[in-house]
Amino acid sequence: MPLREIIFDTETTGLDAREDRIIELGGIELIDHFPTGRTIHLYINADGRKVHPDALAVHGITDESLADKPKFAEVVDEILDFFGDAQWIAHNATFDMGFINAELARLDQPPIAPARVVDTLALARRKHPMGPNSLDALCRRYGIDNSHRLKHGALLDSELLAEVYIELIGGKQTALGFGGASEGRTGGVSITQVIEVIARPAPLRPRLTQVEVEAHAAMVAKLGDKAIWAKYGLTGDNK
Repeated sequence: MPLREIIFDTETTGLDAREDRIIELGGIELIDHFPTGRTIHLYINADGRKVHPDALAVHGITDESLADKPKFAEVVDEILDFFGDAQWIAHNATFDMGFINAELARLDQPPIAPARVVDTLALARRKHPMGPNSLDALCRRYGIDNSHRLKHGALLDSELLAEVYIELIGGKQTALGFGGASEGRTGGVSITQVIEVIARPAPLRPRLTQVEVEAHAAMVAKLGDKAIWAKYGLTGDNK
């Protein structure tokens, strides 16, 4: 069964989940660690809670801009439907999930179980114990362009975090230059390895059956035009 994950972020009126409220939520869907193009992005009325000046300085979301937005109770079903049975993935997830579960508790809804939550800050601290491990610092570490991030925003931060998350769990596979040279660095010393490939006397028989090809094509069709396979033409027709 495909692995489904939602990378998400929230912006709030302040830091106290018992009193403050979620005012923005953004998330993107990953299937087997690939973005599908499905997203959620909501601004939410704070139901009478004013945005704290310190929070306003971080995200720039004003009380006036939220006046005509729906309250959490009006969008909770949309949020839960989008997340479904996926893993909830956030940076410093303790903060975000504290607010999510506080909002759910106000509506007598059950909390999201800790087993369904992945904290990328915890992943980063294990992988890079000397830090720093803020989202901006991790973008710099992995060469991810965040120059357009002038203020925090839930959907933008989710998009950046998705790239960081892939790096934290192993990174993107690099293309192999067969017949050429591969270069790397160990302890500051450049290492060059020449790869020689011996041609096969006959090509290998295809390992995919027609049933498997058709099943893959059906799965790609369900993901929509923005799926990574469609972007690169890797559909069931490509054997």
